[in-house]
Amino acid sequence: MRIKHLMVFAFILSLLVACQPSKDITKKKLTDYVDPFIGTGGHGHVFPGATTPFGMVQLSPVNGVSGWDWVSGYHTSSAEITGFAHMCLSGTGIGDLADLMIIPTTKAIVSDTTAAGKNFIAPYKSSFSHDDEEASPGYYRVKLKDSGINAELTAAARTGFHQYTFDQAGEAAIIIDLAHAINWDSPTDTYIKQESATSFVGYRKSSGWANEQWVFFAIETEQAVKGFSIVEGGQISDGNQVFGKDARAVLSFDVTTNQPLKIKVGLSSASIDGAKKSVQQEITHWDFAQARQSAEKLWEKELQKIDIKTADESLKTIFYTSLYHSMIAPTLHSDLNGQYKGLNGQINKTEGFDRYTIFSLWDTFRANHPLFTITQPDRVRDFIHSFMAIYREGGLLPVWELAGNETNCMIGYHAIPVITDAWQKGLITDIPGEELLHAMVKSAMQDDRGLKQLREYGYIPAELENESVSKALEYAYDDWCIAAMAKAIGNDNVYQTFIERAGFYKNHFDASTGFMRGKHANGQWKEEFDPLFTKHRKDEYTEGNAWQYSWFAPHDIKGLVQLHGSKEAFVAKLDSLFTIEEGLKGDHASPDISGLIGQYAHGNEPSHHVAYMYNYVGMPWKSAEKTREIMTTMYTDKTSGLCGNEDCGQMSAWYVLSSMGFYPVNPADGNYILGSPLFDETTINLSSGKSFKIVAKNNSTVNIYIQSATLNGKALNQSWFTHKDLTKGGILELEMGPQPNNNWGIKNLPPSMTK
Repeated sequence: MRIKHLMVFAFILSLLVACQPSKDITKKKLTDYVDPFIGTGGHGHVFPGATTPFGMVQLSPVNGVSGWDWVSGYHTSSAEITGFAHMCLSGTGIGDLADLMIIPTTKAIVSDTTAAGKNFIAPYKSSFSHDDEEASPGYYRVKLKDSGINAELTAAARTGFHQYTFDQAGEAAIIIDLAHAINWDSPTDTYIKQESATSFVGYRKSSGWANEQWVFFAIETEQAVKGFSIVEGGQISDGNQVFGKDARAVLSFDVTTNQPLKIKVGLSSASIDGAKKSVQQEITHWDFAQARQSAEKLWEKELQKIDIKTADESLKTIFYTSLYHSMIAPTLHSDLNGQYKGLNGQINKTEGFDRYTIFSLWDTFRANHPLFTITQPDRVRDFIHSFMAIYREGGLLPVWELAGNETNCMIGYHAIPVITDAWQKGLITDIPGEELLHAMVKSAMQDDRGLKQLREYGYIPAELENESVSKALEYAYDDWCIAAMAKAIGNDNVYQTFIERAGFYKNHFDASTGFMRGKHANGQWKEEFDPLFTKHRKDEYTEGNAWQYSWFAPHDIKGLVQLHGSKEAFVAKLDSLFTIEEGLKGDHASPDISGLIGQYAHGNEPSHHVAYMYNYVGMPWKSAEKTREIMTTMYTDKTSGLCGNEDCGQMSAWYVLSSMGFYPVNPADGNYILGSPLFDETTINLSSGKSFKIVAKNNSTVNIYIQSATLNGKALNQSWFTHKDLTKGGILELEMGPQPNNNWGIKNLPPSMTK
């Protein structure tokens, strides 16, 4: 009888256990929260295709449209896909790349000499529906309606993997199109050769935003081709290779409905041999699902570096998509031989590091590179080595480097704060400090870009240099970074020179108006001043106006407060930035001025530090209000979820850091300024094996203000902490509430330059 009772009890217990949800089964992977379509609408300018963290390959659909909203090759407003390209930009304001396009089709390929063959690929593009399209980290799929092809894409670091499944058996073709170009880009020298029934090689050299770009490729097909044709001037002919400015080739196949057509494409910026190594060594099989899983695992590993706890699933989507976007660029530039095309127009070789490219430094020095010092300390070293390789090849540190070219896009010399930050945090130890400093000083001692005038006048005269105010302010910050580096390594002469130059921003401040404004060489202010006026890249301000740029002195906010005459005057002016009701003025206003709250423009980078400036005058509760408003109104989980260009990760990095509750106002001083965390708990898993946890007690959409704080159990009465605090590991506990605590964070203000 007892045994029977025990059996009944065990049966009931087993039912109860079975009814309990399994955490292992129901727990979502972090990659499940990433939506690569966020930012593909609006003016986000991102691509939805397959890539790996910082990978050379960005295998993504191309709409075949040139225009500002198609700089990545793709925008959700389009209903056609021309093909799939292997290198795409993420969120820039200028279009290039979209290189090495593959076009699958079931249509018969015919010659077309119309307009010298420029319309050759037009018949082979296909309509598609966003309802039959999906993307996740390392994977993209779409149904091409016109040809009945289900296209799937995945990637390794330097290799793209295509899988095409056909609705009907019969003849099909793959067009290798080296002529396709978007916006400024155009091919200059292209080549395709058939080496066997399954192997094809070549290169594409082009000129555009990147003045001299090289892409070498090796293509392998699982199935032997039925035929190989070359295309010249739109005319199809037999042959096994083709040279020219616009080489194309057609690979013909017999296909079935149950056997997908699979293609692997390896890349190198240096040689066909390097491209062959990519395709031979990175994906050594033909199992598409396995390759997709490998790419997903790489992303899952990266995303697991930050764990957030919140009941709001949409916040998880926005956060992990932002974290994903922050890790697309910079991208690998050296191949598996360690070779790459350099700024000197030669094949160069790395020594103990990976060479990276796509350094959008005017954007990313502000938040994305500081974020990397937390999540990517090993790659930071490679980034700095890449800077120095660029310096040795081109004579200067990078400004905006793209595919082994200096574009000189934007202003400043913002490799300098990235180097200073890495040095101060101990992340670059195998390059002598004096060597780094020498490279910094060389950038700062140029005679062009307004620097000669800056040294002569202590400001940049408006009639002698375009964007004079913005340039002078950003140079002042970069010069502070040089001074900080010089001080760190004990070079007092350089320190004295550049700490003085760091104060030159003050010479553009007009106390009568309270704005930074243009000044003539004779010392008089430029006439007809209106702080709301903007003329895109044709006045004193870079993609902004006086309202947006008058706050850029992140190294010396104390000095900026003093220029306003008093703390009260400074705060009143800062308040008015967010509340002014007047709009932009000017017939040619910069399209980059977006995401407006008053005249605060979150859609462009010069504003990104501004909401945190209240902490420097002892009013952290105002930073909490503003940062919460920005996070909840400027970021969504829709395709238009970014209020401006993604800019290679900067827009997303701002969100990643701010939603955790802190931000590096001065990106090179190692201090993190507190705002208002969105999540109940955030755990940063460090490469050392330690973790840093941020706990926001009583956190809610109403309880946005920090009432008190403790760091590792000790009271933290200041509204900031340090990178050293974070890397030691520990717990930052924040008590949140619905009203400001006007007694917290008012003393021991964040460090700022004083003279």
